[in-house]
Amino acid sequence: MGRPEESRSEVSAVALVGGLGDVLSALSKALQRKGHLVEIVLPKYDCMQYESIQDLRVLDLVVESYFDGQLFKNKIWIGTVEGLPVYFIEPLHPAKFFWRGKTYGEPDDFRRFSFFSRAALELLHQADKKPDIIHCHDWQTAFVAPLYWDLYAPKGLNSARICFTCHNFEYQGTAPASEIASCGLDIHNLNRPDRMQDHSSPDRINPVKGAIVFSNIVTTVSPTYAQEVRTSKGGQGLHATLNAHAQKFVGILNGIDTDSWNPATDSFLRFQYNTNDLEGKAENKKALQRHLGLSFSDSRRPLVGCITRLVPQKGVHLIRHAIYRSLELGGQFVLLGSSPVPDIRREFEEIAKNFENHEHVRLILKYDEALSHSIYASSDMFIIPSIFEPCGLTQMIAMRYGAIPIARKTGGLNDSVFDVDDDTIPVQLRNGYTFVTPNEQGFNGAFDRAFNHYKNDNESWQELINRVMNIDFSWDTSASQYEELYLQSVSRARAARQAAG
Repeated sequence: MGRPEESRSEVSAVALVGGLGDVLSALSKALQRKGHLVEIVLPKYDCMQYESIQDLRVLDLVVESYFDGQLFKNKIWIGTVEGLPVYFIEPLHPAKFFWRGKTYGEPDDFRRFSFFSRAALELLHQADKKPDIIHCHDWQTAFVAPLYWDLYAPKGLNSARICFTCHNFEYQGTAPASEIASCGLDIHNLNRPDRMQDHSSPDRINPVKGAIVFSNIVTTVSPTYAQEVRTSKGGQGLHATLNAHAQKFVGILNGIDTDSWNPATDSFLRFQYNTNDLEGKAENKKALQRHLGLSFSDSRRPLVGCITRLVPQKGVHLIRHAIYRSLELGGQFVLLGSSPVPDIRREFEEIAKNFENHEHVRLILKYDEALSHSIYASSDMFIIPSIFEPCGLTQMIAMRYGAIPIARKTGGLNDSVFDVDDDTIPVQLRNGYTFVTPNEQGFNGAFDRAFNHYKNDNESWQELINRVMNIDFSWDTSASQYEELYLQSVSRARAARQAAG
């Protein structure tokens, strides 16, 4: 198979927003290692980390794309990011769509990303690209699927299969139906219950629904989450559409970039370490305690880590509870995370203030990449008490650094954390502590057992650390599953073309 073309709104190291950018660059690199030509198409944001782009240059190719009844020129740039070729589209549009100082969260996001989706397809068409797979991610590039079949396949860009991955069905990008016309899509054809009409109103359009209907392959980021979103409770209004297209919908667990997340080579750490020599983990813990002004007199006092966005999805009431429960059980607690929700932000600022001089608790309410590596390396346990979690990467990273996860059984957490006391799970797969009910009692059931284990059976705890650090959470397995889906879809399309003669 030749080339997956990745149409996406962000990629790690350039326009990283949360875990999506991490996932996209790691998947692309894994596919590239398997011998595929992977090219990425991104908007040219003004707020990108330009120092991460090698050989950035403008192409002698001006791509014109349709929007609001007229053609607009797009300047096309190309560069290399982490060994991957990336095309950057700079719209010469008076609205300055991607010169806003941020990637998402603008009032006209629907217009910005529908413009980008059409321009990206126009780039493929005008540059005479012939991808086997066009892989789109989340609602911002969901427009590609209907645009491709309605407008570009008839123009001759018809060799590709469309793969759409939704990383979180909570975000669907709905808008008034009239807005779909700007990028050239036909409202009357698409604003129908079996196509793009949102379940909430006949006057609203849903890009994610359109991508589910019009893509050849639809994926999400873990097998359990794929089951959850096919129910009325978890589907965010899209369960009926997903069930109608179930034959092409699959959950594939994300991996992590094991080059970036490797305690043996991590340049952010004061002390590197591995499963054969865990002394560096203890030294990192001491260094972090010193750095944050925490007590380090008792090396056997367990340190509980938490790195997260403080939003309702992440179980903030349980994170708050865990701070106090850690103290009651004789532990320390470190939280790194910020919140876009004013009430939650104020609440945690108040908690941080109360503990600012405490010897066993520290809350750092911001994003800090270097500190995140130190916390993973220093923590004995790591909490992920999410209400729902499509995949979750923190539990995988924590395990790679020898921190034992305490997680709620939901989504990707259910596919990657298996309780040490669960007799139905093979012993060699048990790697943490889990709970089901998202309340304090449910959380304590797992949390207290972890503390008892840590304090009362050091030898078995060390064995558990070795086990979790040796689990393969690399992208190789997941990339192989994507590769298989791509190949099957391309083969079916070729067979159908031959049959049609």
